[in-house]
Amino acid sequence: MEASTTAPEVRSDFAEGLRAIAPLVIAALPIGLVFGALAAQKGLSPFETMLMSSVVFAGGSQFVAIDFWADPVPWVAITISALLVTIRHVLMPASLGTKTRQMRFGKQLIAYGFLADEVWALSEHRARKGRVSFPFMMGLALPFYLNWLVMTGVGASLGTLLADLDPAKWGFDFAFPAIFIGLIMGFWQGKKTAAILGASGLAAVACKWFVPGAWYIAAGAVAGVAVAAITASDEAEVV
Repeated sequence: MEASTTAPEVRSDFAEGLRAIAPLVIAALPIGLVFGALAAQKGLSPFETMLMSSVVFAGGSQFVAIDFWADPVPWVAITISALLVTIRHVLMPASLGTKTRQMRFGKQLIAYGFLADEVWALSEHRARKGRVSFPFMMGLALPFYLNWLVMTGVGASLGTLLADLDPAKWGFDFAFPAIFIGLIMGFWQGKKTAAILGASGLAAVACKWFVPGAWYIAAGAVAGVAVAAITASDEAEVV
């Protein structure tokens, strides 16, 4: 059963979510523009691009889908690759389950439906300090979601103007990695985190080298989870 909250608490939690996500909204601006431009170059209209963003709402999966986009559309390849990229979205709600159990089930479903890596990471950080409320998660998710919709639409509208845009020239190609590096550093726990990241990176690179497709994402995830489980069991034995 969800604990009752007063209107001031709702406003305060929502405002905290807005403040927390604001820097990441700004960081995501160029990513949305680049994706929209790529979608336009593949023949998608601004409406189709925004429709895709509104339904999928997963930047990594959308970039993979656009990379595979052709005429006719290879639906099987796109679907499998997108699922591999977004398989982590199964784990994110699982990790937040016990931290949002005060929410009603319907609100949990809504909050989880808007989960992105950034929203999940900031919710986990909030859980270390206190309660993760529905207003807080909506304060994170809504501006991030609306920003993604608008900027991908703008990028698609300016697709012809941005056709010759070189993301590397302006540093846009590093926007995605920079965001994830920032999120990872927020969870840094010394050698334990280094071991997990090292195992995940090595597995992903090895798989990318020998196995075609997006299987390297799953390989990196499995290796990281395995090392995390091993280190956790070792700590438990020591205790």
